[in-house]
Amino acid sequence: MKQASVALHPDHRIGTISPRLFGAFLEPIGSMVNGSMYNPKHPSADEFGFRRDFYEAIKTAGLPAVRMPGGNFVSGWQWKDSIGPRAERKVHLDPAWFQIIPNDVGHDEYLRWAERAGAEPIYTVNLATGSIRDAADCVEYTNFPGGTYWSDLRRKNGHEAPYGVKTWCLGNEMDGPWQIGSRERDPRGYGLLAREAAKLMKWTDPKIETIACVSSSPFLNHYPDWDRQVLEECYDAVEYISLHHYHSAPPELPQALLAGYQAFDDYIRTEIALCDFLKTKLRSKKTMMLALDEYASFFRPRGETDLGLGGRQNLEMFGLFRPDRDYVLHDPDDWSTRRMPPAGNEMLQALATASTMLVMLRHADRVRIGCATGGLNDLCRTDRERVWKGASFYPFTQMIRWAKGVSLECPVACERYDVPGYAIDDMNRYGGFEGVQTVQAAAAFDEEAEALTVFVINADLAEEQALRLDLRAFPGLRSAEFVDMAADSPGAANTPEHPDVLCPRARTDMKMDGGIFTAVLRPCSWNVLRFTAKHE
Repeated sequence: MKQASVALHPDHRIGTISPRLFGAFLEPIGSMVNGSMYNPKHPSADEFGFRRDFYEAIKTAGLPAVRMPGGNFVSGWQWKDSIGPRAERKVHLDPAWFQIIPNDVGHDEYLRWAERAGAEPIYTVNLATGSIRDAADCVEYTNFPGGTYWSDLRRKNGHEAPYGVKTWCLGNEMDGPWQIGSRERDPRGYGLLAREAAKLMKWTDPKIETIACVSSSPFLNHYPDWDRQVLEECYDAVEYISLHHYHSAPPELPQALLAGYQAFDDYIRTEIALCDFLKTKLRSKKTMMLALDEYASFFRPRGETDLGLGGRQNLEMFGLFRPDRDYVLHDPDDWSTRRMPPAGNEMLQALATASTMLVMLRHADRVRIGCATGGLNDLCRTDRERVWKGASFYPFTQMIRWAKGVSLECPVACERYDVPGYAIDDMNRYGGFEGVQTVQAAAAFDEEAEALTVFVINADLAEEQALRLDLRAFPGLRSAEFVDMAADSPGAANTPEHPDVLCPRARTDMKMDGGIFTAVLRPCSWNVLRFTAKHE
């Protein structure tokens, strides 16, 4: 049997864990807004047309934060046309996703839904086709108590108290060639725009914090120099930078999906190094924090790739000019036009998402915000009528609940494997992954609760692994709980009819002797080890 070992010490601290590390992302594509969040014809619909079954499930899960309302969508959105009586709102085209947007779900609806779901909103303003004046007006409408045109209009529209949105994203993926109003070829221009927008927004509400865009993908050929040029212009005006990455692996390479944590780790390390270089260059006292506010890992079939591009990424690559593409108006009660989440091995995809969360935990000193793109679907699966829990619900909620306090260094000694390079399409090309850990782990030490939680993935698809966990530096702790989750077959999945096919089970076959915990990890499994204080 393969062997893996971890030694932990309470003094080997990475940083305090932000509760906003385990947030989600919301954008009106697919069915997440029109269908799951909003459907006035649903039996559970409230007075705003929100599905109670959905937001109550999200609230029960404890989602701490949600980034909204996009995404590519927001770069063409005109928020001022989305407020007031629904019958008087303007209908617009959404060129980002070829949708017709009637604005049934507008600015107030997004924020009201976040209130009902119990999640802190992280709001993205339009700095592509919008202006800094629009952004400041949005802050005033949202956060100012009253006595001005925009704040009084909010009160007239039915929300007397300010929403109190704390965190604001300064545009979305501003370097992406696919983006409306892209600043791909003008990083300093975006940096100056972000600087001036942040100034005016903070003068409107001095309590807010702002997030600037950096490269929206490490695959873009201008990465990371675009990031450097942006931050040289706005470093002193923002508190965070926004990182996005979507890792994909072909279905025939399942090992590659679980190796994707390395791509996220490399991306985060590069951005930290760049920010620290600029901190010195600009003679700043500020340490820049990171928001990984869009991320996902999923299976995706290989497509056609063109050789000889030399790193260039032209507009045709992104399928932007398709004469056969029609605008679609999504009826929230009609799911025939829905974009559904990527299908595949549900357990593997749950582990891939969890592995990215473990990376963020291991960088808890700098990564302070995390928003999983599929996070709402992970916490609450939906169809036209029902809600249920997918496999990802369990690692997601366990980290929301137990990843508190400080993140500890969690070095793992285990067997490793390599993944050869592969290409999904012209943009998503991986040079391969070397030395991938078959056991991945992160640890959270909650001193106030006198509890230590260790999250462990056995990424070996076929073999058990014997885990040895050295806790002799924690003499006051005892073994309290060991739960794991694994699939009996690759096709195992939770459905509305059978919602408990994949769920955690309590384990008793472990041992604690002299501060050494030992257990056997099932193949392709998620494991949570909880240790609490002894009280004689």
